[in-house]
Amino acid sequence: PSVPRHTNRLINEKSPYLLQHAHNPVDWYPWGQEAFDKAKTENKLIFLSVGYSTCHWCHVMEEESFKSKEIGDIMNEHFVCIKVDREERPDVDKVYMTFVQATSGGGGWPMSVWLTPDLKPFAGGTYFPPEDGVHRVGFRTVLLRIAEQWKENKDALLESSQRILEALQHTSEIRVQGQESPPPAKEVMDTCFQQLSRSYDEDYGGFSKSPKFPTPVNLNFLFTYWALHQTTPEGARALQMALHTLKMMAHGGIHDHIGQGFHRYSTDQHWHVPHFEKMLYDQGQLAAVYSRAFQISGDDFFADVVRDILLYVSRDLSDQAGGFYSAEDADSYPTTTSGEKREGAFCVWAAEELRALLPDPVKGATDGTTLGDVFMHHYGVEEAGNVDPMKDPHQELKGKNVLIARCSPELTAARFGLEPVQLSALLQECRQRLSSARAQRPRPHLDTKMLAAWNGLMISGFAQAGAALAEQEYVSRAAQAAAFLRTHLFDPDSGRLLRSCYRGKDNVVEQCAVPIQGFLEDYVFVIQALFDLYEASLEQGWLEWALHLQHMQDKLFWDPKGFAYFSTEAGDPSLLLRLKDDQDGAEPTPNSVSVTNLLRAACYSGHMDWMEKARKILVAFSERLQKIPITLPEMVRATAVFHHTLKQVVVCGDPQGEDTKEMLHCVHSVFSPNKVLMVADGDSTGFLYRQLPFLASLERKDGKATAYICSNFTCSLPVTSVQELRGMLSP
Repeated sequence: PSVPRHTNRLINEKSPYLLQHAHNPVDWYPWGQEAFDKAKTENKLIFLSVGYSTCHWCHVMEEESFKSKEIGDIMNEHFVCIKVDREERPDVDKVYMTFVQATSGGGGWPMSVWLTPDLKPFAGGTYFPPEDGVHRVGFRTVLLRIAEQWKENKDALLESSQRILEALQHTSEIRVQGQESPPPAKEVMDTCFQQLSRSYDEDYGGFSKSPKFPTPVNLNFLFTYWALHQTTPEGARALQMALHTLKMMAHGGIHDHIGQGFHRYSTDQHWHVPHFEKMLYDQGQLAAVYSRAFQISGDDFFADVVRDILLYVSRDLSDQAGGFYSAEDADSYPTTTSGEKREGAFCVWAAEELRALLPDPVKGATDGTTLGDVFMHHYGVEEAGNVDPMKDPHQELKGKNVLIARCSPELTAARFGLEPVQLSALLQECRQRLSSARAQRPRPHLDTKMLAAWNGLMISGFAQAGAALAEQEYVSRAAQAAAFLRTHLFDPDSGRLLRSCYRGKDNVVEQCAVPIQGFLEDYVFVIQALFDLYEASLEQGWLEWALHLQHMQDKLFWDPKGFAYFSTEAGDPSLLLRLKDDQDGAEPTPNSVSVTNLLRAACYSGHMDWMEKARKILVAFSERLQKIPITLPEMVRATAVFHHTLKQVVVCGDPQGEDTKEMLHCVHSVFSPNKVLMVADGDSTGFLYRQLPFLASLERKDGKATAYICSNFTCSLPVTSVQELRGMLSP
């Protein structure tokens, strides 16, 4: 490789995204005091660019603008330029995204924001083309205009930035408004269901026309709504909406039929042509939601999708030390000799390529049928490519096919005179061949950063799948990842989580010179993961760690005046706002998950302050929950759990005994959104017995494993029959 012409300070960073920009002619600084001091000393504006390593438009803006010597010179002359990886520093990203969304009506990445030397924003946007076009002003023009404004109208700019900050502080505040009780669960649940029902796509599933996102938060809400309304037409519709959406996604091109796992989102209504990056947080949440679909329906189709996702993560997103990597990029080189990356190149196929790979005649099929004929019919392959040119503005997918299951297996089998079992084996053989062929292509970039929050979501995915599918290897993988977090992303001296660690040279796990402290989302998703892992593994050490982290979360992030948790801790002078997220998006907002975490923590500890905190979060978000609950479906779900009171399902017995295992299998096989599971194994010195003295009064009946359903530590009569227990687990 040629020696790079330019090297800036980002060369010393660990983030894959920052390292991608280390050889730009722009004199980039990481977010930190050195850059802030330079801006103040030289009285220069700051240009802040925020993105992430698998972001397609971030790559485009780098190629067009940040690699340009001419544009780099303008940036270096007039601005102190700062690069931020939004996955590493979600705190910085959220402050300035709040500004961009408020002032431009939209947001996204790359995010481009101009700040005064004291970090107050006054202008911003997302992607800018390098030069002026018919509809858009170019990046070079924007840079020069802003530099001119700073020279000519500095005082006006400073005044404007102060006004903007005050307005943001006012509009972004979420606090208790005088009401004392949480909103009524039935009303909030019904409104959320009606709002989702209105936006539901009857044909293809999902909740918009296009683009279409997986949104596991919506599907989890619908499952809970069904569980609490099983005998009503609304309950039946909620279940149908969720299961149909999950089936259409699994058939669609958003699902990687050859390499497994799910891409980020679909650009069209049909789940067909995706943005091809794959994110860890999607895999974790989708593994959990497909596991619930299997619990509810008993349909092996959903269990197979769970196995598919976890195969992908185990193979492609797993570090040898046990952690999970963040993402795979959308863009890659089409061939080993290509000079330019293309979106989707690793995943798409030309028809002639498939014919060459699958030429074998099919025994027993209609005359002359080849494997290629069967495969191409089933997966909607067309000679000229199956991608709508409207969904391919840069012509990167011209003549290519994104695989999508166009027919049911029964229809494809009938078309070629095959038995469904034979067809299944043929398609499996084809997929394996294509997988081998694809392995010869240059792979997309892998972001090997490991984040506590996203690892938490993935641990939950493995743990819940292990419990629902009775697959011990998944529970073991979840435990391995939790042990990784404890070793690499937890500081035992301070008792605090860290945000990130990185795969370094020789695959050694590395940390930044100054580690980034965990944010609210790190605590929330790790605590949730540890509760899920305890229920799947019954190892009490995970429970003990979860309760420790919950105490630490309260100490660092709780707002005693306005209620609920701030996203960041106090005391960082470079953060202008302490925010509380108010929207469940690609990931649920941490306060939404905190409600359920707090209720679970109270059930496992008897610490009733946590019930009160859960109530206060719902009070703080009450207005939003009542007016637009569709923006907080996970918190709406938590509202129902709060009002219905969690059932403590206590199984008394030897965890290794067959009768105990049978009872636990029953508990794991039933979808019950308002239960917590614990095993009373008779060891009165164990952690759970010390936390919950009432367990000592529960005993096995007739020497058999015995279950009790308890509410607020008051227990039902003992149950020794699995059938009876199954009936009692229904919400």
